[in-house]
Amino acid sequence: MSETAPSTVSLTVESGIATILLDRPPMNALNAQVQGALAAAAAEAGQRHDVSGVIVYGGEKVFAAGADIKEMEAMSYTDMADHSRSLQDFTRALARIPKPTVAAITGYALGGGCEVALACDFRVAGRNAKLGQPEILLGIIPGAGGTQRLARLVGPARAKELIFSGRFVDAQEALAIGLVDEVVEAEDVYAAAKARLAPYVDGPAYAIAAAKEAIDRGVEVDLETGLEIERMLFSSLFATKDREIGMRSFVENGPGNAKFQGA
Repeated sequence: MSETAPSTVSLTVESGIATILLDRPPMNALNAQVQGALAAAAAEAGQRHDVSGVIVYGGEKVFAAGADIKEMEAMSYTDMADHSRSLQDFTRALARIPKPTVAAITGYALGGGCEVALACDFRVAGRNAKLGQPEILLGIIPGAGGTQRLARLVGPARAKELIFSGRFVDAQEALAIGLVDEVVEAEDVYAAAKARLAPYVDGPAYAIAAAKEAIDRGVEVDLETGLEIERMLFSSLFATKDREIGMRSFVENGPGNAKFQGA
């Protein structure tokens, strides 16, 4: 177990699954300290060989109710011009973890909290969850990736409606529009997130990382460029032990029986 930024963000690892826990009561407001701690935890989780998947969790009551507005209210244009890069960097760090990631959402995931969830590969929500990008109600727009990741996830028109209105989306609507992938009882959110990651714990780590990179980079470019990204990543996996293990196992024992080493 290691601690990153005591009292705000912690990183723990159990049975191959890392949990990045937000812990800034009462609402896990994402001030500059929390943002930096999240980026550091994401970097550590990405580098650790004992981590196969990552859960981002805000606890049993709330995921994260957005940025620290009191901190932002006092900022000038020049202050925010300097800060805006780090504002995007912490969600970018989460998105770039080269392993499967799940946001385990209970209660509010608003503004920056929703943007943290959007930076994960999957989202599991409790029935009490409320998600949204209400920045428009403050006279601003999402600034930690919300305008980009939300549009890519639910489509431009739906993203515009949500961002223009600033309204909150409950768990069932979020599921219906593809904003979350699963809805469970609030007390089961963390367990459901672990279950979603369990199949990847003993998987071919480099192949999973390559698949994630190919998909994430591919959706940002034209088809021909995406196909070239896929080709190069596909070829690179022939340097891994897991490729040898997987193919040998398939030939000798059929599909689904390989015991990968993550190497």
